[in-house]
Amino acid sequence: MIHEEFASNLLETAVTELSRLPGVGRKTALRLALHLLRRDESQSVALGEAIIDLRRNIRYCRQCHNISETDLCAVCSSPTRQQSTVCVVENVSDVMAIERTRQYQGVYHVLGGVISPMDGIGPDMIEIESLVERVASGSVEEVILALPATMEGDTTNFYIYRKLSAYPEVKITQLARGVAIGNELEYTDEVTLGRSLIHRTLFSESFTQR
Repeated sequence: MIHEEFASNLLETAVTELSRLPGVGRKTALRLALHLLRRDESQSVALGEAIIDLRRNIRYCRQCHNISETDLCAVCSSPTRQQSTVCVVENVSDVMAIERTRQYQGVYHVLGGVISPMDGIGPDMIEIESLVERVASGSVEEVILALPATMEGDTTNFYIYRKLSAYPEVKITQLARGVAIGNELEYTDEVTLGRSLIHRTLFSESFTQR
């Protein structure tokens, strides 16, 4: 049955699917759907094919879990990156934010989330064990904790710090607190984020300052 505000089932279905996207309500979804109808058909087809191609062919890097089109992502496979320095981030968008600063030449480890008991997310549900395995391999000299300055981010930082304490030869650092408390990395301006990377501090120092 077609709802009164829609002219067809096809339009309603398109609006419903578009409104599933984060930050897109039904009014915005309707505007987007009507915009696509007004544009040349080839543009809508190109958009649809790009989304399908993205979904079918994007994979995750076997080493750092960043998005990739190959077994190893462009960062991990680059001969110019410092493989001994690993920056731990929450998600792929954080990798993009740090890359925009052009201040970091190491590699990454994408957790795919942070520990959040309130949301039912435990340590075993994110990529912490694979990080420990990377460190245990002996090729890592520094781990930079670049997680959100939130309660969940701090909890995850401390959990990782405890897990890596078995490897005292590895330096564990964190971003300088130029990143405001509660901020997500992807919304932090490039200059502030870049400076926070450059002036990173030992994670253990955060205990002595409390």
